[in-house]
Amino acid sequence: MSTPKSWLPIAANSPFSLANIPFGIISTTSNQDPRPAVAIGEYALDLSIFSQNEGFCASPTIQSKTAVFLQSTLNAFAASGRPFHREVRTYLQNVFTEGSPYSNLLEANKELQAKALIPLEDIKNHLPLAIGDYTDFFAGKNHAFNVGTLFRGPQNALQPNYTHLPVAYHGRASSVVVSGTPLRRPWGQILLDSTAEPKIPTFTPARRLDIELELGMFVGIGNELGEQIDINKAEEHIFGYVLMNDWSARDVQTWEYVPLGPFNAKNFGTTISPWVVLADALAPFKTTGLKNETPLQSYLQEDEQNNALDINLEIDLTTSSGNTTTISRTNSRKLLWSWPQMIAHHSVSGCNLRPGDLFGSGTISGEEPGTQGSLLEQIQGGKVAIKLNGGEERKFLQDGDTITIRGWSGEEGGLVGFGDAVGVILPAVERV
Repeated sequence: MSTPKSWLPIAANSPFSLANIPFGIISTTSNQDPRPAVAIGEYALDLSIFSQNEGFCASPTIQSKTAVFLQSTLNAFAASGRPFHREVRTYLQNVFTEGSPYSNLLEANKELQAKALIPLEDIKNHLPLAIGDYTDFFAGKNHAFNVGTLFRGPQNALQPNYTHLPVAYHGRASSVVVSGTPLRRPWGQILLDSTAEPKIPTFTPARRLDIELELGMFVGIGNELGEQIDINKAEEHIFGYVLMNDWSARDVQTWEYVPLGPFNAKNFGTTISPWVVLADALAPFKTTGLKNETPLQSYLQEDEQNNALDINLEIDLTTSSGNTTTISRTNSRKLLWSWPQMIAHHSVSGCNLRPGDLFGSGTISGEEPGTQGSLLEQIQGGKVAIKLNGGEERKFLQDGDTITIRGWSGEEGGLVGFGDAVGVILPAVERV
């Protein structure tokens, strides 16, 4: 399906085509108050300015709810529900479409253009939503198998529960950061010699710092405490998606995770991309995920089978010397569990989800070399090193390394992308 032409020049390779219209929170040097915006081509449309200058006057429904565009987060907009998200996105697409009845609202209004259309290079991105809770799933079966094989062998790689339910743990919402935020190498207890007795850990900066390529999903409408979300209605609870890097200190994790799972190995930082791609923008790219042969409990059985998303994903590693290497290429359809299944399972106990809650997919890996979403898999637990451009090598991240995750669906001229999720590792703080 071809994308309509915009009166605003948009490069064919822009991730922010008319087919997208992702939402975020921005500020500028001249106005440092965080406020909602959408990305379009090389610009951000400031929705606060646009709405206060009668930009939504052609829609009484939207005009009556423009208060959501005067907030410092997208939580109120997310809570307004999928039909309203859809109406706003469609309206803005029409505003930027050449020859549309709505195009003159901005195209002919040069004064409003000058105030509301801001070059992306002139904005600062902020976390798009206030995140109350963050749950990280483990839906990447290939990653689960690869890592399980390293520690338990291929026969016992997956735990007995893995194909019966979406495994997850509760992460730390306060340390989720927007792309571009530097992170410090974490301190932690690690076991330098796992064969020694007694087992005495050393307190030191992590030495096996890793990445995890994930997709993130923000909840829109929540549910009441004690209420279960029906799997076939779960789509209506999805606001949109971001890219995610779940940074992981593998040596800290190995010592601490028994018996309750990751803690300090994960809570020092999780990076997400700045723009939320609405669920409707990715609906054309629905596809099948990995097949699950296990008979499922009824609450996890979907009427719709195409609930995975066809999103191309890449990871770049840039060293402090400036050499950049693409170390992984994969696709988000490489997940065993769908987002509706994650939502249904999360709420089956009666857990109340809230607008702005963040879900992580778990590490997304393919089956072939060069498609793994973590360094741990690529280096086979430490047996081999990754060859980088410029003659450098890596097993785990060094101080000064920058990781860039990018993702997109569609073809040139109608790309639906997120904006990069970027983070650089700084040296550990000096111990007090």
